[in-house]
Amino acid sequence: MLLKELLGKDFVNFRKNDYFENLQFRKVCCDVEKVQNGDLYFCLTHNDEKALTRCEKALEKGAAAVVSDLSLPIWKAVQVADVRGTFARACANFYQHACDDLKIVGITGTNGKTTTSHVVAEMLKRNGRKVGVIGTNGVFYDGKKFDCPLTTPDADFLHKTFLDMKNAGMEYVVMEVSAHAIDQKRIDGIKFELGVLTNVTQDHLDYFDNLQNYEATKLSFFTPDHIKKGVVCADDESARKLLEKCDVPLVSYGLCSPSDAFAIDVCCTINGSRFTANICDDVVEIRTNLIGNYNVENSLAALCVCQSLGLGGEELARGLNYINPVEGRFNVINFSGKHVVIDFAHSPDGLMNVLKTARGLTDKKLFVVFGCGGNRDKGKRPQMGAIAEKFADYVCLTDDNPRLECSQDIISDIEKGMKKPHFIESDRSKAIVKMINLAKHGDIVLIAGKGAEKYQEIGTEKHPYNDFDVVYQHFKDLNPERKTGREKYDC
Repeated sequence: MLLKELLGKDFVNFRKNDYFENLQFRKVCCDVEKVQNGDLYFCLTHNDEKALTRCEKALEKGAAAVVSDLSLPIWKAVQVADVRGTFARACANFYQHACDDLKIVGITGTNGKTTTSHVVAEMLKRNGRKVGVIGTNGVFYDGKKFDCPLTTPDADFLHKTFLDMKNAGMEYVVMEVSAHAIDQKRIDGIKFELGVLTNVTQDHLDYFDNLQNYEATKLSFFTPDHIKKGVVCADDESARKLLEKCDVPLVSYGLCSPSDAFAIDVCCTINGSRFTANICDDVVEIRTNLIGNYNVENSLAALCVCQSLGLGGEELARGLNYINPVEGRFNVINFSGKHVVIDFAHSPDGLMNVLKTARGLTDKKLFVVFGCGGNRDKGKRPQMGAIAEKFADYVCLTDDNPRLECSQDIISDIEKGMKKPHFIESDRSKAIVKMINLAKHGDIVLIAGKGAEKYQEIGTEKHPYNDFDVVYQHFKDLNPERKTGREKYDC
């Protein structure tokens, strides 16, 4: 493919010579460390000094040309007006616009993206549809699983994945859409069949500065440029703004507010939830392994999506009933009569939801182990400390990807919101073992923050680590003759 064909209307040939007119390249790339001979490198930074350094490095590694939105003193540099949007559209062009041949569902929201995407995909697959998934837990399609570099990856990874999925016969793609991805235009050029908004609560303010910017970014997904139709939670204050004014048709769902889809007779236990769902007048009886009211809402969102994609009442029930738990999302492990719950909750609202759910599932004691990520939104740390001590009987503060921050500094920030006695054990494995050993029969031990993550970020390195592994290893240490496994949490 020629450069001018790839860039289309974004192409600005300001040096008018045969090199750019006739330039062909091997592939597109935005990571200078991965540039190979003949690649077209897109420099996404707006910092002149960094851009110059990266572009020079890309050319040294053999890049055919570099593209940026800066005027660089490099003769093989092409300047465009908006490099991030151009890169996303160029990737769609390079990978044959495979996204146009797939029905893509994009799910955004502070909490619930992974669970809702998993449920939608499973519902479609149970009804004979061929589905791929892209999100926090990885890329899944055709029986394969791959790691995903980001919740919503960069456009080159994303569109290559679309093409691979199309070639494997997938009809649908269900993907998580992060606020970062919307802001950085990674999804430009994709027309989503449906967009879903689960909720907007505080998170990522290290990037967005304030909740207003974060909310505005989430809501900007709900325009005709991005989606054909929307599914939004009427119980969420931000989503209700869309219900008041939006340029695409919307379907609403909720437990507390008037909505197109709702649930009655909700009953949640440690083994799952049951309820009667009315989905735009399709009434279905649901029995699901997903636990808690917030998962009833996630289930309603999935039901709305699948109905909008053409599934009827019997298909909706078949798709959702007794669905497998989502790895790292309120997974319950029976530990010799104690219940250990592993959940990804890492925001104030997420932690409150899982703690309130756990609190309602036992009349015994509730323990929680959690920390906060380093080099991320510091404002949420004391909030999470206050929430933890409000709902749990025992709190242990520990590490959760401290990155470049001092572990004790992060824990001290969490403690600013706490008034009650609590435990501190920065070694996460030791913290988990301590709380399990303190718990008695019938108690619940909630391990929050990492979910299915397979690493602990310390400094600039990712060290192998997993909450499930720690729990199972401790069980084996205490019960060397008994066997245990993780099969029910496999995706």
